[in-house]
Amino acid sequence: MHRRDVLASLLIAAGWPALAADEAWPGTEWDRITPEAAGWRPDLLAEARAYAQRAGTASFIVLQHGRIIESWGDITSKLQLYSVRKSLLSALIGIAVRDGRINLDDTMAALGIDDVPPSLTEVEKQATVRQLLQARSGIYHPALYETEGMARRRPARGSHAPGRFWYYNNWDFNALGTIYERATGTTIFQAFQAEIAGPLGMQDYRPSDGRSLGGEASMHAAHPFRMSARDLARFGLLYLRQGRWRDRQVVPAAWIRESTTAWSETYLRSGYGYMWWTGFPDRRVTIMNLPPGGFWADGSRGQFVVVDPAHDLVAVHQTDGTSVSERQMGHILWLILNAAGVQDPGADPEAG
Repeated sequence: MHRRDVLASLLIAAGWPALAADEAWPGTEWDRITPEAAGWRPDLLAEARAYAQRAGTASFIVLQHGRIIESWGDITSKLQLYSVRKSLLSALIGIAVRDGRINLDDTMAALGIDDVPPSLTEVEKQATVRQLLQARSGIYHPALYETEGMARRRPARGSHAPGRFWYYNNWDFNALGTIYERATGTTIFQAFQAEIAGPLGMQDYRPSDGRSLGGEASMHAAHPFRMSARDLARFGLLYLRQGRWRDRQVVPAAWIRESTTAWSETYLRSGYGYMWWTGFPDRRVTIMNLPPGGFWADGSRGQFVVVDPAHDLVAVHQTDGTSVSERQMGHILWLILNAAGVQDPGADPEAG
């Protein structure tokens, strides 16, 4: 039996989806296939492109079976990712958990995690690493790099016990950065190069594309990234392929499944996993027109990495100085699915 067939048999036996017959991997450059050769409708792709350009899209890529079907804008330009950074950190934490460097059930007390006055209470210190990943820590200390809306919606200190309530909380995400760097003895940006960008052959990312932002409100820095659309597409493909890159398991498959499972329901009527926005196994996320089983990384102003296993598809969307909402992204995805000729493209989010 051919090596690829053996691998496919093992993956299927482990519960992974069957490999597409024409599955491809990018090399130094991405492989491309024309929409016509892929069975897509160029006229509907043109409609998606025109809509995206009116909305303010800076760069866009859609790939299927590991090949780029269409792209527009400057896909080499390194743009601010905002909260997409959290999904990148989630991948690094999954690797550290595999290596025994991080225990998801460790509490803040056990790890010696505190913050500037007013310091964490004894109850808050019982929050676990897992609860931080789920944004369910119950720690509502002021955080760095949070928007006005996040600060306004932040619950009162002590209003929810750890694990009881979901709130999209930059304190949780920033503290996870501290926990990761202490556990591994390296910076997030160097680790991302060594653990992910290097193995995936990212073309543009360098550790200097990240920066740590400190401040007086908290001792836990934020760690924003800049990244190109074509590098983000490699990250999306890694997750589409359940953490595998060719013959190497870069991120544990079990971590991919666990971190993209909905542990909470959000204000977007979506699920939330471990720093990933998720769908549900039995219904679409209407606002994003995301089929069951899909998930996405979401950054302020319209930074998206969408993974759609049902159609073996990844879409990357970036803005630069403009803003594109989840509903607008959902409309782009609806046009994309129509262009791909899928049997059930869902309902257009903008029609409602």
